[in-house]
Amino acid sequence: MLHSLFALLISLALVGFAASTGARFRPDSWYRELNKPAWTPPDIAFPIAWGILYLLMAIAAWRIYMADDSAWRTAGLTIYALQLMANAAWSWLFFGRKQIAAALGDIALLLMLIMLAIIVFAKVSALAAWLMVPYALWVALALALNATIWRRN
Repeated sequence: MLHSLFALLISLALVGFAASTGARFRPDSWYRELNKPAWTPPDIAFPIAWGILYLLMAIAAWRIYMADDSAWRTAGLTIYALQLMANAAWSWLFFGRKQIAAALGDIALLLMLIMLAIIVFAKVSALAAWLMVPYALWVALALALNATIWRRN
């Protein structure tokens, strides 16, 4: 029981580390002046959505970590770690460096890694895979938004 709780706390901390780049590199006057589509979610939607998504991600990864050791478990955790790095890089690229095209490449990679994680997670835990689906949907929306902003600016 203690091991399980510790593993969940570590999973939450890892997600928190990835989320910290989003907290550090935030929308500013540059972002507000960009030509964005009418369907851009309001600024308040982002921290709410990401808070929920990060919690679901942490629980999904924790479920995979707590599963019996297997090649699928190891692959799932590896892919999960890679997608966390891509996730953390996006805010730095987009808001920090103001590199819209580089952020677009990163978020495309991120979505591919999330989809791969879902497929591999499903081999270990159906629940863990399903917990990642809202994240994939939100990142798909973010990818479309990033692409539209890149095209318009």
